[in-house]
Amino acid sequence: MTVLTLALLLQDATPDQLGPPPVAAHSGAIAEMLHNSGPTALTVLGILLLASIFSWAIMLSKWRSFGAANKQNRRFVRAFRKSGRLSEIAAVADQFRPSPLVTVFHEIHDEYQRQSGGRGTPPNPQAMERAAQTASSEAVTIMERRMTWLATIAQSATFVGLFGTVMGIVDAFHGLGTAGAATLRAVAPGISEALITTAAGLVVAIPALVGYNQLTARLREFAARCDDFGRELLNAIENAALLPPPAPPVQEEPRRRTL
Repeated sequence: MTVLTLALLLQDATPDQLGPPPVAAHSGAIAEMLHNSGPTALTVLGILLLASIFSWAIMLSKWRSFGAANKQNRRFVRAFRKSGRLSEIAAVADQFRPSPLVTVFHEIHDEYQRQSGGRGTPPNPQAMERAAQTASSEAVTIMERRMTWLATIAQSATFVGLFGTVMGIVDAFHGLGTAGAATLRAVAPGISEALITTAAGLVVAIPALVGYNQLTARLREFAARCDDFGRELLNAIENAALLPPPAPPVQEEPRRRTL
């Protein structure tokens, strides 16, 4: 209702009441809005600027780290499937970090070593499965760091901009009461604050929301790959334990010389 009332007042105003057009409007509307903004609007814009820089820093760092982890995942899986012994993979697994599959492998391999010394069938396969689930959860949790900040910025930036909008409308009506007439000069500072803070809130919130949704989808993919690799590793341990041990080489007896 307040915005509608303000619009009706401006519509009823005569051209003489509106006053001459601002000269600085030709040089840039945004610069004129910033010039007319009060301390409250400038504070809101400063907060939104810091939030935007922080959100973009999180998104860029996550995209870079997720890309490196995905690349190392593929390399580690190829090396794991080509190798025939877990000890060989354990010796070179750290070379494939920051792959989350390395964390899953180390956790399962350590549990296997504790149970059977790395040989034979593990006496407690349920503990191996729990170790795989725990390792997968820990790996994804590490990758989720600072994602809550991105979600917070995406949800709160619009409300911060709305606060600036409300304060701009308040300033506009205060200007109307002070001037005593519905002139553009009286309401221009408040209207500019309302418009620029609303736009700034959307500019900050929309990229943060899109980035959060995309990164969350990537995290779900990493979680599924960790679970699949854990099951594959458990199957490999079980199949290797069922194979019979290799027979020792037969040594030929030396031939006796005949006279």
